[in-house]
Amino acid sequence: MAVTALVMFTLLIAMVMGVRVLIQVRRTGDTGVRGKTRTQSPLQRLGESLGAIGLLALGVVSPVTALAGLGPVVDSTPVALVGVVLAGVGIVATFAAQLAMGNSWRVGVDPDERTALITSGPFRFVRNPVTTTALLTCAGLILMVPGVVGVVGFVALVTANQLVIRLVEEPYLRRIHGSDYLHYAARVGRLVPGLGRLS
Repeated sequence: MAVTALVMFTLLIAMVMGVRVLIQVRRTGDTGVRGKTRTQSPLQRLGESLGAIGLLALGVVSPVTALAGLGPVVDSTPVALVGVVLAGVGIVATFAAQLAMGNSWRVGVDPDERTALITSGPFRFVRNPVTTTALLTCAGLILMVPGVVGVVGFVALVTANQLVIRLVEEPYLRRIHGSDYLHYAARVGRLVPGLGRLS
Protein backbone atom coordinates (compact mmCIF):
# COMPACT_ATOMS: atom_id res chain seq x y z
CA MET A 1 0.00 0.00 0.00
CA ALA A 2 3.00 2.31 0.47
CA VAL A 3 3.60 2.46 -3.29
CA THR A 4 -0.07 3.32 -3.85
CA ALA A 5 0.22 6.08 -1.24
CA LEU A 6 3.28 7.52 -3.02
CA VAL A 7 1.46 7.41 -6.36
CA MET A 8 -1.61 9.13 -4.93
CA PHE A 9 0.51 11.79 -3.22
CA THR A 10 2.30 12.43 -6.52
CA LEU A 11 -1.07 12.69 -8.25
CA LEU A 12 -2.27 15.20 -5.64
CA ILE A 13 0.78 17.42 -6.14
CA ALA A 14 0.59 17.09 -9.93
CA MET A 15 -3.08 18.10 -9.99
CA VAL A 16 -3.16 20.89 -7.41
CA MET A 17 0.19 22.48 -8.20
CA GLY A 18 0.97 21.36 -11.73
CA VAL A 19 -2.28 21.22 -13.68
CA ARG A 20 -3.91 24.02 -11.64
CA VAL A 21 -0.95 26.35 -12.21
CA LEU A 22 -1.03 25.63 -15.94
CA ILE A 23 -4.74 26.45 -16.04
CA GLN A 24 -4.11 29.69 -14.15
CA VAL A 25 -1.31 30.73 -16.50
CA ARG A 26 -3.47 29.99 -19.51
CA ARG A 27 -6.39 32.00 -18.10
CA THR A 28 -4.52 34.95 -16.62
CA GLY A 29 -0.88 34.87 -17.69
CA ASP A 30 0.04 34.51 -13.98
CA THR A 31 0.87 31.34 -12.03
CA GLY A 32 -1.22 32.32 -8.99
CA VAL A 33 1.66 31.21 -6.76
CA ARG A 34 2.78 33.92 -4.39
CA GLY A 35 6.30 33.01 -3.30
CA LYS A 36 8.39 34.56 -0.61
CA THR A 37 8.46 38.31 -1.06
CA ARG A 38 9.58 41.22 1.08
CA THR A 39 5.92 41.93 1.90
CA GLN A 40 5.18 38.36 3.01
CA SER A 41 4.69 38.14 6.76
CA PRO A 42 6.97 35.99 8.94
CA LEU A 43 3.84 34.10 10.07
CA GLN A 44 3.07 33.17 6.48
CA ARG A 45 6.66 32.01 5.94
CA LEU A 46 6.52 29.93 9.13
CA GLY A 47 3.17 28.41 8.20
CA GLU A 48 4.26 27.57 4.67
CA SER A 49 7.52 26.00 5.88
CA LEU A 50 5.78 23.94 8.55
CA GLY A 51 3.16 22.86 6.02
CA ALA A 52 5.80 21.78 3.50
CA ILE A 53 7.61 19.74 6.16
CA GLY A 54 4.35 18.11 7.25
CA LEU A 55 3.32 17.35 3.69
CA LEU A 56 6.68 15.75 2.87
CA ALA A 57 6.65 13.70 6.09
CA LEU A 58 3.12 12.48 5.39
CA GLY A 59 3.31 11.98 1.63
CA VAL A 60 6.90 10.86 1.09
CA VAL A 61 8.80 9.93 4.26
CA SER A 62 5.99 7.83 5.75
CA PRO A 63 5.49 5.54 2.73
CA VAL A 64 9.25 5.38 2.04
CA THR A 65 9.95 4.24 5.61
CA ALA A 66 7.23 1.62 5.21
CA LEU A 67 8.90 0.42 2.00
CA ALA A 68 12.22 0.28 3.89
CA GLY A 69 10.73 -2.22 6.32
CA LEU A 70 9.59 0.11 9.08
CA GLY A 71 6.02 -0.96 8.45
CA PRO A 72 2.84 0.81 9.40
CA VAL A 73 1.58 0.68 12.98
CA VAL A 74 -1.62 -0.97 11.77
CA ASP A 75 -1.57 -3.37 8.84
CA SER A 76 -5.21 -3.71 7.82
CA THR A 77 -6.43 -4.10 4.25
CA PRO A 78 -9.93 -2.70 4.98
CA VAL A 79 -8.42 0.38 6.67
CA ALA A 80 -6.02 0.86 3.76
CA LEU A 81 -8.86 0.56 1.23
CA VAL A 82 -10.86 3.21 3.09
CA GLY A 83 -7.72 5.34 2.85
CA VAL A 84 -7.51 4.83 -0.92
CA VAL A 85 -11.14 5.93 -1.31
CA LEU A 86 -10.69 8.99 0.95
CA ALA A 87 -7.49 10.01 -0.82
CA GLY A 88 -9.05 9.55 -4.27
CA VAL A 89 -12.17 11.54 -3.37
CA GLY A 90 -9.99 14.16 -1.68
CA ILE A 91 -7.78 14.66 -4.74
CA VAL A 92 -10.76 15.17 -7.04
CA ALA A 93 -12.53 17.43 -4.52
CA THR A 94 -9.40 19.52 -3.91
CA PHE A 95 -8.92 20.12 -7.61
CA ALA A 96 -12.62 20.96 -8.02
CA ALA A 97 -12.45 23.44 -5.11
CA GLN A 98 -9.42 25.09 -6.71
CA LEU A 99 -11.25 25.38 -10.03
CA ALA A 100 -14.24 26.94 -8.23
CA MET A 101 -11.99 29.87 -7.30
CA GLY A 102 -11.60 30.80 -10.96
CA ASN A 103 -9.08 33.57 -11.57
CA SER A 104 -8.95 34.35 -7.83
CA TRP A 105 -7.05 31.14 -7.08
CA ARG A 106 -3.80 31.80 -5.24
CA VAL A 107 -1.21 29.90 -3.25
CA GLY A 108 -0.03 32.27 -0.55
CA VAL A 109 -1.06 35.83 0.18
CA ASP A 110 0.27 38.99 -1.40
CA PRO A 111 -0.95 41.71 1.00
CA ASP A 112 -1.05 44.28 -1.80
CA GLU A 113 -3.19 42.15 -4.14
CA ARG A 114 -6.96 42.27 -4.40
CA THR A 115 -8.94 39.30 -5.74
CA ALA A 116 -12.66 38.65 -5.82
CA LEU A 117 -14.30 37.14 -2.74
CA ILE A 118 -15.58 33.70 -3.75
CA THR A 119 -18.69 32.57 -1.87
CA SER A 120 -20.31 30.20 -4.37
CA GLY A 121 -19.85 26.53 -5.20
CA PRO A 122 -18.10 24.67 -2.35
CA PHE A 123 -17.42 28.03 -0.69
CA ARG A 124 -21.12 28.09 0.28
CA PHE A 125 -20.40 25.31 2.79
CA VAL A 126 -16.92 26.13 4.12
CA ARG A 127 -14.66 29.13 3.68
CA ASN A 128 -11.59 27.00 2.93
CA PRO A 129 -12.75 24.01 0.87
CA VAL A 130 -9.34 23.53 -0.74
CA THR A 131 -7.79 23.03 2.70
CA THR A 132 -10.65 20.83 3.90
CA THR A 133 -10.43 18.51 0.91
CA ALA A 134 -6.61 18.44 0.94
CA LEU A 135 -6.73 17.38 4.60
CA LEU A 136 -9.24 14.68 3.63
CA THR A 137 -6.71 13.44 1.08
CA CYS A 138 -3.97 13.44 3.72
CA ALA A 139 -6.19 11.52 6.16
CA GLY A 140 -6.62 8.92 3.43
CA LEU A 141 -2.85 8.71 2.96
CA ILE A 142 -2.42 8.10 6.71
CA LEU A 143 -4.95 5.26 6.60
CA MET A 144 -3.05 3.74 3.68
CA VAL A 145 0.24 3.78 5.62
CA PRO A 146 -0.69 4.31 9.29
CA GLY A 147 2.49 5.24 11.10
CA VAL A 148 3.99 7.73 13.50
CA VAL A 149 5.74 9.77 10.77
CA GLY A 150 2.48 10.23 8.86
CA VAL A 151 0.57 11.26 11.97
CA VAL A 152 3.27 13.75 12.98
CA GLY A 153 3.25 15.12 9.43
CA PHE A 154 -0.54 15.46 9.51
CA VAL A 155 -0.41 17.32 12.85
CA ALA A 156 2.23 19.68 11.41
CA LEU A 157 0.07 20.22 8.32
CA VAL A 158 -3.07 20.98 10.33
CA THR A 159 -1.11 23.34 12.60
CA ALA A 160 0.38 25.13 9.59
CA ASN A 161 -3.02 25.52 7.94
CA GLN A 162 -4.59 26.90 11.11
CA LEU A 163 -1.72 29.36 11.52
CA VAL A 164 -1.94 30.65 7.95
CA ILE A 165 -5.75 30.70 7.76
CA ARG A 166 -6.37 32.40 11.12
CA LEU A 167 -3.40 34.75 11.32
CA VAL A 168 -2.64 35.58 7.67
CA GLU A 169 -5.55 34.88 5.31
CA GLU A 170 -8.49 35.94 7.49
CA PRO A 171 -6.97 39.32 8.50
CA TYR A 172 -6.09 39.91 4.83
CA LEU A 173 -9.64 39.09 3.69
CA ARG A 174 -11.14 41.32 6.41
CA ARG A 175 -8.91 44.19 5.30
CA ILE A 176 -9.56 43.72 1.57
CA HIS A 177 -13.27 42.82 1.60
CA GLY A 178 -14.44 44.42 4.86
CA SER A 179 -18.07 43.85 5.77
CA ASP A 180 -18.68 41.53 2.79
CA TYR A 181 -16.15 39.08 4.21
CA LEU A 182 -17.36 39.50 7.79
CA HIS A 183 -20.98 38.73 6.81
CA TYR A 184 -19.82 35.71 4.81
CA ALA A 185 -17.56 34.46 7.62
CA ALA A 186 -20.40 34.85 10.14
CA ARG A 187 -22.55 32.44 8.07
CA VAL A 188 -20.02 29.90 6.82
CA GLY A 189 -17.63 27.69 8.82
CA ARG A 190 -13.87 27.81 8.43
CA LEU A 191 -13.10 24.16 7.52
CA VAL A 192 -16.24 22.30 8.57
CA PRO A 193 -19.79 23.51 7.89
CA GLY A 194 -21.02 25.55 10.86
CA LEU A 195 -17.74 25.45 12.82
CA GLY A 196 -15.31 28.34 13.01
CA ARG A 197 -17.72 31.06 12.01
CA LEU A 198 -16.53 34.57 12.89
CA SER A 199 -18.72 36.67 15.15
